[in-house]
Amino acid sequence: MKMVWIMRKRWKLWGIFLIIGIGLVVWAVNRQTTRERVVYDDEQKGLQNQIIIYFSHVVAENTPKGLAAQKFAELVEQKTNGRVKVEVFANGSLYSDGEELDALMRGDVQMIAPSFSKVTELIPEWQVLDLPFLFHDDDDIRRVFTGKVGDELLGMLEEKGIKGLALWSNGFKQMMGTTRPLIEPDDFRGLRFRIMPSEVIDKQFRLLGGEPVAVSFDHIYRALERHEFDGQENTISNIYSKGFYKFQPYITISNHGYLGYAVMMNQSFWDRLPKDIQQKITEAMAEATQWNLRQSKAQNERELQQLKQQKSVHLYLLSEMERKRWEQKLAPLYEEFARQFGSKLLNEIKEFHE
Repeated sequence: MKMVWIMRKRWKLWGIFLIIGIGLVVWAVNRQTTRERVVYDDEQKGLQNQIIIYFSHVVAENTPKGLAAQKFAELVEQKTNGRVKVEVFANGSLYSDGEELDALMRGDVQMIAPSFSKVTELIPEWQVLDLPFLFHDDDDIRRVFTGKVGDELLGMLEEKGIKGLALWSNGFKQMMGTTRPLIEPDDFRGLRFRIMPSEVIDKQFRLLGGEPVAVSFDHIYRALERHEFDGQENTISNIYSKGFYKFQPYITISNHGYLGYAVMMNQSFWDRLPKDIQQKITEAMAEATQWNLRQSKAQNERELQQLKQQKSVHLYLLSEMERKRWEQKLAPLYEEFARQFGSKLLNEIKEFHE
């Protein structure tokens, strides 16, 4: 009887393993099928039918990037009279934060809009955009993103097989803490901070005495649930839309950094498009970019007011003197960047402050 009971137990375990295995296979097949559907179709070369552009990003639809992607899709369809359709995949539903750049370069997807920090992995000079206190206000952002500096940065993507289309905005970054406000540089000492993968941002927190931990955007909420870090930097729109404030209620309005995105397209796909379609896409992108710059500013301001209504949230606005102490503590980042890459980009951006 004991042997029979053991055999039944083993068969039950094998049954469970089999069900789990089948489930994993089905999930993998479905994911691969989804990806295969978005791979560029060579038949589009003839361009007799509708041209489909797949635009993958990792944030929510109701964020500045998510809304701008939808706006761009609408404008493209209008301007091409439906000849081109942009299908937007939000929330990392197609590719995760760590996968999308490789997917674009392979041609598995036509458009993405990664954060500036992700681009630094390809082009180290883009680290300039992660420097703290680089921008003073939204006018700085608009002039840099849509002017000669923006064109210069986007031009650097060409040698990587990428067509740089625009720089988009999410907003200024603020500091968040789990147990206490972060006001003085010493307040960071000994705490673990979630960061985007960025050499500059890593060094920023180390200068403040913190321990940076790179976590992809799509894993932040889960990491917060597990109490894996003590603080982070993020924009008000991300803090509000993703509910990060529920875990880290101490928010310092520091405006110390800026979160932006490089909107890019696979170069070979772009080159196959007819000139008139390229022109319409360029026009749509220019309009969507101006819309994004206005929308991101308004959305961050609106959602800051909504955060103020949350009784559990503690907001602190840095004073001018406190901000100066942060700037002094982080000044070595500028010196190191200039040693590595020269002062050309820095000087071009600083022109807008004068």
